[in-house]
Amino acid sequence: MNEIVLATGNKGKIKEIRELLTGLDFSVLTLEDFPELEMPPEEASSFKENALIKARYAAEATGLMVLADDSGLEVLGLAGAPGVLSARFAGVAATDDENIDKLIEETTAMSKDNRRARFVCALAFVEPALESGATSVKESIFEGTLDGLIIPERRGEGGFGYDPVFFVPDLERTTAELTREEKNKISHRGKALVKFRAYLQGTA
Repeated sequence: MNEIVLATGNKGKIKEIRELLTGLDFSVLTLEDFPELEMPPEEASSFKENALIKARYAAEATGLMVLADDSGLEVLGLAGAPGVLSARFAGVAATDDENIDKLIEETTAMSKDNRRARFVCALAFVEPALESGATSVKESIFEGTLDGLIIPERRGEGGFGYDPVFFVPDLERTTAELTREEKNKISHRGKALVKFRAYLQGTA
């Protein structure tokens, strides 16, 4: 069975990715399986580049196929912020609640139009060369988005990150109010993983 390393320490992301890859002939490993591996800082200006930085580093260190995720929230009225800084919007060690508090503070007075937002996910998949002595690698990117609206109060207990304040108008619920199955069908990460899953099924 082929092995894939998930180059993220975010337990929420790991859970979603594992669920969406269920049934494939791949063994999914995480960074917990490589305790000596210290991931590089995410300093790029785009989700795609941050994902590639992580995937390339982990693939070189482990010699295995690696899937890395970089994702976040872009709010129209904040000129696309928090963007790649979504996980540390309220500070380097900020919790999800602290990030949400800051987001609510900065968007509450905005018009509904300016509170329009989207979740963005970029998955980078790096496959090291299998031939002895070869140096080439294959890199692929899979992306997905979910449009919604930031609301000024938390709703729902599910999900993680900004889910409690990310309202999906078509469903009239926040992503924190969706079941895992519902969220996986429509989410930015779910859409990117559908593309990734199709890729694996075509090459496995």
